Amino acid sequence: MRPPRLALVVAALTALVLTSAAVHALTAGARTAGPRWSAAERETLRTLSLASLGPLPKDPSNRVADDPRAAALGHRLFFDARLSGDGRVSCATCHVPAREFQDGVALAEGMGTTARRTMPVAGTAHSPWLFWDGRADSQWAQALGPLESAVEHGGSRTQYAHAVAAHYRADYEAVFGPLPALDGLPEKAGPVADTAWRAAWARIPPARQQDVSRVYANIGKAIAAYERTIGFAPTRFDRWVDAELAGRPQTAESALTDDEVAGARLFIGRASCVNCHNGPRFTDDHFHNTGVPRPSVALPEDSGRATGVRQALASEFACTGRHSDAGPDDCAELRFATTEGEELVRAYKTPSLRGVAGRAPYMHAGQVGTLAAVVAHYDRAPAAPAGHSELKPLRLTARERAQLEAFLRTLSAPVAAPPGFLRQP
Repeated sequence: MRPPRLALVVAALTALVLTSAAVHALTAGARTAGPRWSAAERETLRTLSLASLGPLPKDPSNRVADDPRAAALGHRLFFDARLSGDGRVSCATCHVPAREFQDGVALAEGMGTTARRTMPVAGTAHSPWLFWDGRADSQWAQALGPLESAVEHGGSRTQYAHAVAAHYRADYEAVFGPLPALDGLPEKAGPVADTAWRAAWARIPPARQQDVSRVYANIGKAIAAYERTIGFAPTRFDRWVDAELAGRPQTAESALTDDEVAGARLFIGRASCVNCHNGPRFTDDHFHNTGVPRPSVALPEDSGRATGVRQALASEFACTGRHSDAGPDDCAELRFATTEGEELVRAYKTPSLRGVAGRAPYMHAGQVGTLAAVVAHYDRAPAAPAGHSELKPLRLTARERAQLEAFLRTLSAPVAAPPGFLRQP
């Protein structure tokens, strides 16, 4: 038997009222959880919102950094496995767009196994230092390092120049001008670990070496122009904090649970996470010894920033180098970098926490497997295997550690990029 029409209307209105009440209860609960935010806490929360992120800083060392033609060329180079020793490794092999431009393994795998965890790419155009130890001072200098590493791309400088001439000549010359003559140059030669390729490089006249190195540097600059376009999308935390500070009601898309709000309060308060993970990218771009244990596998001794800063200063692709487009006054970060001190020993770059929940394992060599274990590490504050850890025990309860983890999981959102830039061209 069909129910009376009036009864259906009443049932529908009752359901609507109950749904509205549930949403109101949810949002009201998020707004009223815990004590009110102080003025100082509100200001700290404001600085963490993605809305506080300024425009991309200029890169004076890369004159094509914001050239769309360079970004399009860099997009193709980023995915091109021909830029490797065995034709199987591209930048995207480890920096997987669908995984926040990382690979989900403890030690990156290229032509061999590296000694470090793959770092994500989003937002790195804002950072003055690249790599875990900051051994590069620009995105383009960073992009060049793996290309000549024997365990990453495993290729050589003349090989890359020949590849550009064979496959990208028109696009390259539209951005950088004419390619130099490459006739007579070895297929594989460069200042790399391979002794035969190194010897072949030494036999090339210095002027022609410079021609090849300029092409090599421009490959890095094109890849950097592409990477500059990879940014962050707003997270649930951003929507929550923006509404909270504006006094707007939270919605189902922005509301945080009581535990997530409590985790935010710990993050900017007693747990002191915000001391290093600050600003809208959740990083201070500095280097810290946080007592991270040595990897369980045998690796060469790693002194972190203590070695990295010297490599940055000595790099031929530094801001002050001959391949940089920067002027004499454009390289303050490099010129005034701290180069000595025990605080540099086993100090590693503070990673951004945006998207952190999807980037296990953690630390510079993937020593910690889960986000919960990361929080436990910072709570416990173990002694550093070398140098001195900056951490002090937090003495959090199990509930508080879970709340911190819950908050960190609100920082997830897909990376943002121009249409088509997250897939192979």
